[in-house]
Amino acid sequence: MMKCFYIFKDKDKDKSKSKSKCGAAKSAPELSERSKADDSQRNRAAKSTGSMSSPRSIPEMYKEKEQNLKVFSLSELQEATNNFNRLLKIGEGGFGSVYKGSIKPADGKGHPTIVAIKKLNAHGLQGHKQWVAEVQFLGVLDHPNLVKLLGYCSVDGERGIQRLLVYEYMPNKSLEDHLFNRAKPTVPWITRLNIILGAAQGMAYLHEGLEVQVIYRDFKSSNVLLDKDFNPKLSDFGLAREGPTGERTHVSTAPVGTRGYAAPEYVETGHLTVKSDIWSFGVVVYEILTGRRTLERNLPAAERKLLEWVRQFPADSKKFTMIIDPRLQNQYSLDAARRIAKLADSCLNKNAKDRPSMSQVVEILKLAIDESKGTSFDPRSAPSLRTIPPTKPFRSLEAASTSRHTPHMAQA
Repeated sequence: MMKCFYIFKDKDKDKSKSKSKCGAAKSAPELSERSKADDSQRNRAAKSTGSMSSPRSIPEMYKEKEQNLKVFSLSELQEATNNFNRLLKIGEGGFGSVYKGSIKPADGKGHPTIVAIKKLNAHGLQGHKQWVAEVQFLGVLDHPNLVKLLGYCSVDGERGIQRLLVYEYMPNKSLEDHLFNRAKPTVPWITRLNIILGAAQGMAYLHEGLEVQVIYRDFKSSNVLLDKDFNPKLSDFGLAREGPTGERTHVSTAPVGTRGYAAPEYVETGHLTVKSDIWSFGVVVYEILTGRRTLERNLPAAERKLLEWVRQFPADSKKFTMIIDPRLQNQYSLDAARRIAKLADSCLNKNAKDRPSMSQVVEILKLAIDESKGTSFDPRSAPSLRTIPPTKPFRSLEAASTSRHTPHMAQA
């Protein structure tokens, strides 16, 4: 199981009196020091260019929308989960635990709402900072391929802090559960393509659909949740960051995330851009094609690292079909599979600037779906295929993405 390690450097140790319920604006998630620093840099960039009409920050946008989130009392969430009964636990990680819950209507009439409740670890600022980031980002973001945050709860007491998040419930769990759990039915080819297309559309919204760029920073198969119809939704925004503004080309930050998914230039330098997300996307594309994790310790040494293994079977080679998930039993479009592998290779380009944008990725995935459905199309109508620079073999990139210089990255 892969886990993330989070790095927070905020020194705020304010301890308020114990509260059983968050108030409205007064106790809404406060701006983190990180967000304040970003605002300061944004203002300096605006002054340097002679313009004060700079994009609003996520915290600024959140202030306008915070009333859309419900503030839950701790007792409400205890009742919803039968006092956080372990039989209702549906997920667990370094952040804490996730429970399936049932929220009764305020007027007591009608059917209860089934939700997922994330209960962060009670001790340390680490959980609080992740909670603030997630509330602020998901309080602003609105897209069909992003998980919906319904509300939150915050309690400070002598026994530690209580930070909880309440989301829409996703009954089919994650893409990871279905790709790698041999006890579950095989995910059909076209379903895989629809899932990765939806995930790409969610990421394109983060990168290109807002006033400010949002860098997800934690794209992986376990963070792609699936609703009852297998529609994908990105989850877990505790590591999300605003992208660079003004003349800045990147955001500098201590590398965090999950080893095997993080872009090599981010791991080595701490320089973060939306292209870092593109690399992670390429890794997951290969997971979907192969049905293998980015790291499989139970395989022979030559096959353990996914990216090192697939590079032996280029998309245009006769051996390419050897990497396709055998559980598909040849029920897939070979032309579409080759197109998608080439897309993954472009996402995994060593030069971050040569990776495609997410909007380009979306268009190529749509073409692959058309091919898989037998829909007629003219490749010449897809300029995005030609605007992506030719990719070079990504040799040694797996090694680069697991550098020993990143003590904060989690190992598989």
